[in-house]
Amino acid sequence: MSIATVTLNPALDITTATEAVRHTHKLRCSEPRFEPGGGGINVARVVHALGGKVTAVFPCGGPMGVTLETLLREAGVPIAPVPIAGATRQSFTVEETSTGLPYRFVLPGPVLGESEIAALVEVLRALPGRPDYIVASGSLPPGCHPRIFRRLADLGKRLVIDTSGLALAACEGVRAYLVKPSLRELEELVGRTLATEMDEAAAARELLERGFAEIVVLSLGERGALLVTADRELRLPAIPVPVANAVGAGDSMVAAITLALARGQSLDEALRYGIAGGAAALLAPGAELVRKEDVERLYAAAGS
Repeated sequence: MSIATVTLNPALDITTATEAVRHTHKLRCSEPRFEPGGGGINVARVVHALGGKVTAVFPCGGPMGVTLETLLREAGVPIAPVPIAGATRQSFTVEETSTGLPYRFVLPGPVLGESEIAALVEVLRALPGRPDYIVASGSLPPGCHPRIFRRLADLGKRLVIDTSGLALAACEGVRAYLVKPSLRELEELVGRTLATEMDEAAAARELLERGFAEIVVLSLGERGALLVTADRELRLPAIPVPVANAVGAGDSMVAAITLALARGQSLDEALRYGIAGGAAALLAPGAELVRKEDVERLYAAAGS
């Protein structure tokens, strides 16, 4: 089995801390921490941490791009960066130590030219063997047309999409293998409030009928997740854990689901493994997305 991830708008995540965030003041900050970021890159990091075979494909440019590549290589994550003229974006988080609140500043990222997008598609096409799964995850860079997802659909055996906003809406008719909206994103797609579990299931089935994917996994936060296919529904509760870090929980869930499916596990097992992956991300310290031992322990406990 092989998995490739696509991150069209990767980021170098920079985290620091200050006592209090006050406007117009100079805020003296702690030593910054640098981490590779962006949806598909996070998915690749988690798949790698869980022992899966994965390649992260992403556009990369400028000094931030060099640092991003270096961090991923040091972590042992296989990568296939695509050089671009623009500079890889930064995502900046300031933790306010007096309150424990994080303040996140997300920059837009570089515009990708058509030749750069074509180069990224060719890198995917040239990967050894056709990937069993391609996971396209994260936001689109400025000016990137959402039809990019249609161009990715035929490059692997199965396409998994985790995006939002107009990019997610444009996935109608793509017929990916799996799409993972949040409850808010699903409500936006169907244009109505989903007040009950029956409403949620009906809306997920609407996405199937509109050609978004063969499988819809609706992430419900502390209520767990709902998986819907043409002939079944599966709802599993969340695994209660103390929250040390909420960043990357959704990406970790997608990574664990995809890896379980790539290993030949059933949809039931894959969803349970995905929920364990999301819960493990809440436990992990800042420099890690998940720890394999946490995922396996939570997965085993959820099935007992």
